[in-house]
Amino acid sequence: MALQKLKKAFFCQNCGFQAPKWMGKCPSCGEWNTLTEEIISGGTDSTGHVKTSANKGTPKKIADISGETGERLDSMDSEFNRVLGGGIVPGSVILLGGEPGIGKSTLLLQTALRLGNKKVLYISGEESETQIKLRAERMQIESPNCYILAENSLENILAVLEAESPDFIIIDSIQTLHFSLVDSSPGSVSQVRECAARLIRYAKESGTPIVLVGHINKEGSIAGPKVLEHMTDVVLQFEGDRHHLFRILRASKNRYGSTSEIGIYEMKNSGLSPVLNPSSILLGETEFPLSGTAIGTAMEGMRPFLIEVQALVSSAVYGTPQRSANGFDNRRLNMLLAVLEKRCGFHLGAKDVFLNITGGLRIEDPAIDLAVVCAVLSSNEDVALNRRYAFAGEVGLTGEIRPVTRMEMRISEAQKLGFEKIFIPAFSKKSLPHSPSDIQVVGISKIEDLFRNVLI
Repeated sequence: MALQKLKKAFFCQNCGFQAPKWMGKCPSCGEWNTLTEEIISGGTDSTGHVKTSANKGTPKKIADISGETGERLDSMDSEFNRVLGGGIVPGSVILLGGEPGIGKSTLLLQTALRLGNKKVLYISGEESETQIKLRAERMQIESPNCYILAENSLENILAVLEAESPDFIIIDSIQTLHFSLVDSSPGSVSQVRECAARLIRYAKESGTPIVLVGHINKEGSIAGPKVLEHMTDVVLQFEGDRHHLFRILRASKNRYGSTSEIGIYEMKNSGLSPVLNPSSILLGETEFPLSGTAIGTAMEGMRPFLIEVQALVSSAVYGTPQRSANGFDNRRLNMLLAVLEKRCGFHLGAKDVFLNITGGLRIEDPAIDLAVVCAVLSSNEDVALNRRYAFAGEVGLTGEIRPVTRMEMRISEAQKLGFEKIFIPAFSKKSLPHSPSDIQVVGISKIEDLFRNVLI
C-alpha cells in the first residue's frame, strides 16, 4: 500500500487565511509575520481518490422539513434568555467572546449551577477542578447535576460526552483544546477549526446545546479563524470595563433570534446579577445640583435607558488644549465642540474639555449628542442644569437637531423615572402620535434654541 504524502500549508494566525507557501504579509488581513506552517489532514486515500462519508445525505423537499426547533432550554437568567431570543435552542452552538477577566467564566458557571434540573457538563481547559469549586462556593448556588471536567484532549472530551450524555455543555475555552490528528499547538488556526467542527457535529447529531468560550485578540475580535464565527449559530460579546461594575452582553450573530437585544449585568462578590432597570442605577444621586452634568437617553439594542453625561471645561494650562472622552467617541466630541464654536460663538478652542459617560459604558448612540452639548455648555458657563431634564437628539454639522429612532420609547423611559421635561428634535415632536401627560416634551430645531431654553 502506498504511503499517503504528508500535506502542509501556511495559515495566518490572525485571520485564518491559507497559503501554499510562506509570505511575509498576509494578503487577506494585511498583517506581517503571521503565517505559520501547519500539517493538515489529507483528503484522499492511498490511491489518490477523494474520501466520501459512509452516511450519505439525501435531499428533501422544503415542504417536508419540520420547522420546529424544539422547546428552548430556560437558562434561569432573564438577561441571557433575552439576548438569545427566549432561551437556548437544542443543538445550537454558542460562541462567547470577551476580554480577559471580564466575567465570561463566571457567567457560564452560574448558568450551569442554576440549571439544577438538567445534567450540565462544564469542561475547563484553563482552570483546575479546585479553582472552579472555589468560584462556585462564592456564588452560593447549590446544584446536584453540575459536573466539572478539567481536560484539554478533544478525544477524551468526546469519549466523556458519549458516556455521560449531558443536557448542556460548556467548554472554556476552545483555544485550549488539542486534537492529536492535527500536528500543531493548541490555539492555532488548524486546532481551533478542527476542534470546533467536531464539537458542532456532536451538537447537531445529539441535539445538545454547547457554549464555547473564545479568547479575543488585541483588536477586540475573537481570536482564531474567522470561519469559527461562521460555523457557530450564535456569537455573543461580553463587554465592559473591568474597573466598573456593569457588563453588557450583546449578540453579533443569532440564527434563532434578533441581534438587537442586550443584557446588562452588575458584577458582585457572589457573581453577576441581572440589571432589570439600568436607568435607576446608572443615574447618580446628588444632594446639590452641579454644573457639567446632563441626562441623556440612549438605546442599546431595543432597550432604552437614561445615563449621566459629565463634562469638565477649563482653561488650557499647558498651551495645547486637551480633548479626552471616556465612553464616547473622541472624534465626535471634537466635531460637537467645533459646532458650538462656529454656530453659537463659544470660544472653546483654547480650553481643555474632558467628557465621561458614567457607569463605565461606551455609548455609540447619536442621540446622546444633545446631552453631551448640554454638559459641555453647563461646565463652560458654570451653570447647573435641572436634574429633572432629559435630552435626546443628534447634532448635525450645521447646528440643527436631527431626529433619532424610537423616540416614544425614550420618552416613556424618562416619564417612568419621574422626569419633568425632555428635549427632543422638533421634527420628532411633530410626528408623535399623542403628547404624554406626565412629562413636558420640548421640541428643539437648532442648537441656539437649546442654549436659550436650558441655560438662560
